[in-house]
Amino acid sequence: MNQVQTVESEGFKPLLRNRNYMLLMGSQLVSNMGEWLYIIALLTLVGLKWQAAPWEITAMTLCMALPVLIGGPIAGWIGDRYDRKKIMVISDVVRVFILLGVLLAGNLIQIYVLLIVKGLMDVLFSPAKSGKIKEIVDPKHIDQAVTISSSIEQMSKIIGPSLGGLLMALFGIQLCFIIDAGSFVVSALLLLGVPGRKIVKQEGLTGESHHGVRAGQGEKKSFLKEIGEGLQLIYGIPLLLGGVVTICAVVLVLQMADSQIVTLFRLIPNVSEDLLGYCISASGLGTLIAAMFVRKLSWSTLAKMGAGATAAGLVFAVCAVVVVTKMPHLLQSVVLFGSFFLAGAGGGFVLVPFQMLLMKRTPEHMTSRVFGTVNSLTSGAAIVGPTIGGALITGIGAVPTYIVAGLGTAAVGGVLLLFKGRIERKDEASASLNAVPMVPEPSTM
Repeated sequence: MNQVQTVESEGFKPLLRNRNYMLLMGSQLVSNMGEWLYIIALLTLVGLKWQAAPWEITAMTLCMALPVLIGGPIAGWIGDRYDRKKIMVISDVVRVFILLGVLLAGNLIQIYVLLIVKGLMDVLFSPAKSGKIKEIVDPKHIDQAVTISSSIEQMSKIIGPSLGGLLMALFGIQLCFIIDAGSFVVSALLLLGVPGRKIVKQEGLTGESHHGVRAGQGEKKSFLKEIGEGLQLIYGIPLLLGGVVTICAVVLVLQMADSQIVTLFRLIPNVSEDLLGYCISASGLGTLIAAMFVRKLSWSTLAKMGAGATAAGLVFAVCAVVVVTKMPHLLQSVVLFGSFFLAGAGGGFVLVPFQMLLMKRTPEHMTSRVFGTVNSLTSGAAIVGPTIGGALITGIGAVPTYIVAGLGTAAVGGVLLLFKGRIERKDEASASLNAVPMVPEPSTM
């Protein structure tokens, strides 16, 4: 108990003194900022200027998600076996040239191809970064490390779209793509200061350890068996399994409509091109605030996730109604901004506690594989969701689809709250049976 109090009182100071971690977070900040400039510029170019059809916008989402679905477990295996620093640097450098290629794209087919290639680089970077955090951060500071990383993602989501809208208004869409390419250059330079591969302690599912073994070595295993170990670990920990199922369900239902947000905003008469960016920023602000405070809330992980999904889903459904409700334009914009803020806060209660749980319950030598597997599963949901959503929007319209998606997300949260006690008891029994040390979940709520 005293150790927990000491960690809480130290706050983020140990991480701020951790040079390697700060360089990694600096790299993440720069690349995340550029990424949001790129996303807003691409949505504006394709959705508002090229007036792409709903199914064409859905195809963009599928092109971004497909590489993660197929390559997630493989990328995780690469991240656990090879130098994570080198993987991230190579990914950044390749993405520089991909983003410059977007400037020359003249049609959607070229955009689709570039999105797929960029997705392959993204899928290599993400699990390697998660594994690197586990590698360079003391286990007792993992919660704080995840909080900072999540906060950076949301700060980028707040500042990036607004900055992107301003830059597009002043200099045009092309500049956003150039800045994004430059952000990956800076990211790679910062990563050069992070140490490379190190000798790690490997821990099996039963708590056994092997000292002095280099990551990815040891007992000879088949390629497919090593890739499947990430899924095996998730399946063997009920709390992780419940969290993964919830995340995938939330992503699937939300993506039914979220991938067509441009289609929804078209229903607003004389809609400003900046409104989309501001609403996305509001969502990021809500998630950022949630990330800063959710760690201190004495609820169990599943309770936080269930409450967050329920709240986000209900507010999400409200957004659709606001779009078609006659009201002054300024009031409508303010209500949408507030709705996206609350939906983002609910999303933060789902995402951040799960990331903390995943990081704490995963052995360091398997971190990339587990995160790669989770990314692959969520990408599968992100592919199925837009496909269903595109069909629903074409058949019944944007507003009913958004309402269905919002209420569906709320239902997922309600089911998790209903069954969380059973999942937590099963997790405790499983941990006791396998003699695996675990941090006890808060018992309130």
